[in-house]
Amino acid sequence: MIDLKKLKGQHILVLFVPVLLIYLVAIVPTCSDDIADDDEAVSQEVKAPEPNRYGLFLDSLTEHTSQVNKNQTISDILNPHDIPLQEIYRIAAEAKPVFDLTKIKSGQNYTLYTSKDSLKKVNYFVYEIDPVDYLVCDLTDSLNIYKGQKTVTTKIREVSGVINHSLYSTLQDEGASDLLALKLSDVFAWQIDFYGIQRGDYFKAVFEENFIDDEFIGIGKVNAALFNHRSKDYYAFRFIQDGQDEYFDEEGNSLRKAFLKAPLKFSRISSGYTNKRFHPVLKYYRPHRGIDYAAPSGTPVQTVGDGIVTDVRWTSQGGRFVKVKHNGTYSSGYMHLSRYAKGLKVGKTVRQGDVIGYVGMSGLATGPHLDFRFWKNNQLVNYLRQEFPSSHPIKSDDKSGFLTFKDSIRIELDTIQLPDSTTQIASTQTD
Repeated sequence: MIDLKKLKGQHILVLFVPVLLIYLVAIVPTCSDDIADDDEAVSQEVKAPEPNRYGLFLDSLTEHTSQVNKNQTISDILNPHDIPLQEIYRIAAEAKPVFDLTKIKSGQNYTLYTSKDSLKKVNYFVYEIDPVDYLVCDLTDSLNIYKGQKTVTTKIREVSGVINHSLYSTLQDEGASDLLALKLSDVFAWQIDFYGIQRGDYFKAVFEENFIDDEFIGIGKVNAALFNHRSKDYYAFRFIQDGQDEYFDEEGNSLRKAFLKAPLKFSRISSGYTNKRFHPVLKYYRPHRGIDYAAPSGTPVQTVGDGIVTDVRWTSQGGRFVKVKHNGTYSSGYMHLSRYAKGLKVGKTVRQGDVIGYVGMSGLATGPHLDFRFWKNNQLVNYLRQEFPSSHPIKSDDKSGFLTFKDSIRIELDTIQLPDSTTQIASTQTD
């Protein structure tokens, strides 16, 4: 016998299941779409943290930027932030191989990063050594000290100008950096005496400008330049040979001539360049801004480079003294000579390796030696630490590459327009 109640329930179930399936099919895509949309929204909202200008991730820290005050020490900076003096001494000791924190300079930027809680613990100390280099003292766990560099962006700029008063004023009048004047004087040091440039001389240059976060920080390399001095064109093209930057003329000859390694062929250095040396005659400490070469009396002394003799005289301490001007940047001096070379006089042109005198012990000297002095831009410098470009011409293997580069960039130079009489500088800038 058929159970009518049971049959009625099965009938209702049979009718309900298809309806339920239709409903699920209808709503599931909608739910899936909603879930997908939510996932996409989350993925868009969650971004990977980015480091700051010092390469640090600082979501949970507070930044305190300041400048080093006059006579301020590293202890003066860190001790007020509850860093014990003993810990500061340890930090300074650990940092010394990387950077000597006793030599921080007034006016330089530094930044402290502290925790956001009530303790305000210092996690990082960053000191800007210069516009590019910085020192990081990581105090978060074990002490970690290292140097870093900011990202530098280089842009190429073209500039031209006509000299009215000086190269510096020509550049400054139109807002171009006067640092370019120093760069050009280095490039053309052997061709042009920049103390003798005159009204009407003109120049064109293609060079690099360096920026950090769109802030100008200095001049980079001069890629090519033309300087017209006394109606004569002087070209300079930067080309890398043997891994070094060098400047060449249109034919591939080096613009700069190397100096001799020493003014004596056979000698030894008996005393170097120093800011504090005990003088053997005067018996007190004072700077010695030259290099002493020990050699027997009468040893020939050579000029280290081409130039013009500008001084031949007796000095109370240096004895017989000769000075040679090599160009607008470099000069050399020779002291304690026993005698001068025959025919030597002010105004005489000398060539690299010419004998200008002989070793002696005139003036204040305890024995025969040559006291050799070297000037760059009228400032005494350590000759042994100067880096002079090679005087070698373009090698045959590099000739083709140089000529291709030179031809292309000379076209760029030649198309730079000189300013008219009312404008001293015309410049364009490209990224």
